[in-house]
Formats: sequence, structure tokens, C-alpha cells
Amino acid sequence: MSGPQKGPLAGVRVLELARILAGPWSCQILADLGAEVIKVEQPGAGDDTRGWGPPFMEDKDGGRLTSSYNLACNRGKRSIAVDFATPEGQRIIKKLAARSDVLVENFKFGGLKKYGLDYESLSKDNPRLIYCSITGFGQDGPYKTRAGYDLLVQGMGGIMDITGDPKGEPTRLGVAFADVFTGTYSALAITAALKEREHTGKGAQIDMALMDTMVGVLANQATYYLVSGQPPVRMGNAHASVVPYQTFPTTDGWMLIACGNDGQFAKMMQVLGDPAMADDERYKTNAGRVVNRETLIPRLFELTKKLSKQELAEKFEEAGVPAGPINTLREVFDDPQVKARGMRVDLPHPDAKGGMLPGVRTPITINGRRAAADRAPPKVGEHTQEVLREIGEA
Repeated sequence: MSGPQKGPLAGVRVLELARILAGPWSCQILADLGAEVIKVEQPGAGDDTRGWGPPFMEDKDGGRLTSSYNLACNRGKRSIAVDFATPEGQRIIKKLAARSDVLVENFKFGGLKKYGLDYESLSKDNPRLIYCSITGFGQDGPYKTRAGYDLLVQGMGGIMDITGDPKGEPTRLGVAFADVFTGTYSALAITAALKEREHTGKGAQIDMALMDTMVGVLANQATYYLVSGQPPVRMGNAHASVVPYQTFPTTDGWMLIACGNDGQFAKMMQVLGDPAMADDERYKTNAGRVVNRETLIPRLFELTKKLSKQELAEKFEEAGVPAGPINTLREVFDDPQVKARGMRVDLPHPDAKGGMLPGVRTPITINGRRAAADRAPPKVGEHTQEVLREIGEA
């Protein structure tokens, strides 16, 4: 295979039989942490997301290189074009799987079994293989054969019911969080299985489900229901258990204030010119503020509307009150903290307009090294001949 990689997963070989987002997201995390990832794509069109646009990244001649969606989750990989619906393609995949530490796939339940590319088949030749299957609903249960789409799972998993304006419709999160979270948990499960293999010498079958993930990340909202017996309701940008913790109006727009304790609330009231409210028995403690939010919040709105976003931000910063702006993505990537942390990565690509492809790194820093592979997302089949030579097939 290819030369040594940087990062804690250097030497780990990953075979990606995945497309769209959850599987590729997982494998990009592994690549950013140093693993060698070989992405298997259908000859021609490749991963479905390559056509998901606009916008598309232009090539140096003004044509279409790839979609922005595809760029989001395929950094650090090599691409081979293989049709595993054919006997020849299956033979190549089996040969690659026998030389890999990890295989990630996100086909429907049982979708790869007919090709002999399921865990049971491949683990016979490579008992150390860690095989991660990502599906909508998992490998068992009454929904196991259903296709899983992020929108459906956000709805079925409960998160849409607690997101959005209380007077409006249930709202999905602005990013495909079922896919992204499942991909992230999959990378965690894979690294755990690699560690366990050090002790057992055996691989593992990992069963990841988008539905499980969405239920799992309900976090405190889930225990709110389990403890009280009452499901939490949509509250817009407010918080069920912390007050004040939401958006507030100013003279020139909205800003966020997040008071996590009583001391911060007292400082906030000093800044807003009504320190007596912090001594009012109704508002002195967070529990009191939660119960009496209907009288507290309108009064706070009156006070914040007297100042601009900049004025409030400066005063709150000086007083130690957690507050901040609601940034556009343009403002996010212009933010000095985001720049200082190197969240944007631009990688060289000979066919890209301007010679570079943009991306966002995996938000992990270990010993000062920020997790971002140095290989740009590949073209379909860009490394087919290279990989085939490595396994004696070309």
C-alpha cells in the first residue's frame, strides 16, 4: 500500500464501500487521524454526492470538478473505480479487504451479502477485519430493512419535535446531523475496536444506526422526559432548564446571552442597569428564573433593546458575561478564533481552479497537531491503477 501516514492511526488501512455522508464522514475522520483510506466508487459517476449541486468546484478550464458536498467528506482518501456487481470487481474488493484493517459500508441491510462482501464472508479470509455497517435502523429490529434518510430519522428520533419556534412547525437541524453524528460515532467505535483487537487478535462487526444515534444525542432532553414523564416542548432559542439562555434584541439586530449561573446573571443585570433584579427572590436563582421566565424575559428584552450588539458585546466581555453574535458563515470563516485554530484547510489540487480545494478540518488537536489529512479529495478512480499495482492486479 502507500507510504507512512502522519497521525495516531498511521499504518491503519481502511476500505470504504460507502457513499453520501455518514460512511464517508467516518472515513474522513479516520484519514484526518492518519489512516490510509481507499474509497471504492462506481466507474463513471462515482459517489452520488459528486452530482449534488450546485454549487460545484470549477476546474482550471472552467468546467465542473466536483460538488461542494463531495468536498465536505472525502479529504485524505484515494479513489478506485470498481464495479463490485461484477465477479471481477468482487474479486478485487475481496483482495483489498483481506489486506485491510477496517471496512466501512452504508448499504441497506443485507445489501452486500449477495456479492459475498458481507462481514461473515470477508472475515473468513481476514479474521482481524473490523467491519462497520452503517444503516438507517441497524441490523435487527422491525425497521431493519427500511432505507434511512437523515430527514426521516431526525423526525422519527424526536429531535425535530424539540427544535424550532413553539408556534411553528417542527424543524430539522440545518446540517444532516443524523449522518454527521453517526459518522462521528462510527469513527469512535472503529478506534475502540482497533484497541480491543490488540488484546484479542480478532476483528469485530460494528452495527451503527442513524436512528440509534438520533435517540442517543437527545442527551438532557431525553432524561428530562424520562425523569419527569413529560416530553419537552419546542422553545425556539430558549433553554428548558437555564434562564436567561437565548437570543435577545438590540438596536441593530439579535445577539446571544447564555448565563449559566447566578453570578453571571447578577453581572448581566449590572451591565443592563437594573441590579435590583438580581436580588429579586423571583429571579435570584436559576430555578426561580426558569419558573418566572414569562415575567423576566420581557423585562430583559426592554433593557437589551437600548444598546447595540457591539455595545452589549463589549460590556458583557468586560463583565465576564457569556454573550456573542449570531454569525453568518462568511463571518464564521473570517472570525479570528476560527482562523487561529486553523479550521479551514486548503489543499493543492492540479485540476482545481486556482490550484486549491477548500475544506474544514476534523476538530481534533493532539499534541498540537490539528487533524487534517494533506491529500485533497480525489477524482473518481484517480488512484485505481496505483492501488491495483499495490495488490498485484496491474
